[in-house]
Amino acid sequence: MKKTSQIEDHVGYWLRYVSNHVSHAFAQRVERQGVTVAEWVLLRELLDTGAVNPSHLAAKIGMTRGAVSKLVERLLQKDLVVRSHSENDRRYQTIDLSPSGKQIVPVLGRLADENDNEFFGHLTPDEKTSLFNLLQEIVRRNGWKNLPVD
Repeated sequence: MKKTSQIEDHVGYWLRYVSNHVSHAFAQRVERQGVTVAEWVLLRELLDTGAVNPSHLAAKIGMTRGAVSKLVERLLQKDLVVRSHSENDRRYQTIDLSPSGKQIVPVLGRLADENDNEFFGHLTPDEKTSLFNLLQEIVRRNGWKNLPVD
């Protein structure tokens, strides 16, 4: 009879172990700035895209339109995004960073960099590149498109 493997024998166990610690630390960092990780993902995407329709944003970050709508409403309340309606069609709207949003995104980006450095700064450049390549290959091989937001 084959021996049952130990939990620690699985790569997935170690990925989850590291991911939980890295993600939790980052969530705490951004929450001190008044945003969630999901809100950070949306804000960061808006930095690159500029004013965009929420449906396009949902497709880009791999969330449902309903989930994006809820995030947008929270970010509107926090004055981190602005919503504009089309003059021709009031149903068509775009979302963009507000002046406050444009100020906070670089702050959150630095927190992401600090978090990465805390957990992966001890790796040599070659080790970090190898880790990136391995993880990206797993993502490609599985065809995953949704951005990690939780």
